Amino acid sequence: MGTAVQKYGDDIRFEQEAVARGVVKAVQDAFNARDAEAMSSHFSEHAIWTSVSGKTVIGRRQIAEFGRWAVARMAGQYARYDVVGVSPIRPDVLAVNVVQTPIDEAGAEIEGTRGSPLYVIAREPGGWKIVAGQNTLIAQSE
Repeated sequence: MGTAVQKYGDDIRFEQEAVARGVVKAVQDAFNARDAEAMSSHFSEHAIWTSVSGKTVIGRRQIAEFGRWAVARMAGQYARYDVVGVSPIRPDVLAVNVVQTPIDEAGAEIEGTRGSPLYVIAREPGGWKIVAGQNTLIAQSE
């Protein structure tokens, strides 16, 4: 029987949660820096992404191209990405639910449309990468 610290350190869920939060934070930081190349570097070579508007792009190159278009179109907009759920599919594949909240440049929450992407993240030889994802608008209550 190990100590509580050993048990916590050996818990695969803790590792998976940390991986998910790390990938999501990296994508958030790249988006807020308007760096489409950095954003796309967190996707696998053959990833598939469907935007909130329903546009599907396949492969890191197309994801980077779409990212360049999107960040130019969204100049002056920033977002905080919060992980709200991590569901292990296998030890090396995670489904990650995220809520995107609009923020100002200083990080304060502002009024605006929220998104709710789902990322499927898998361990690859080069590290953990997004292999599939889809963003969805969160309907605003009236």
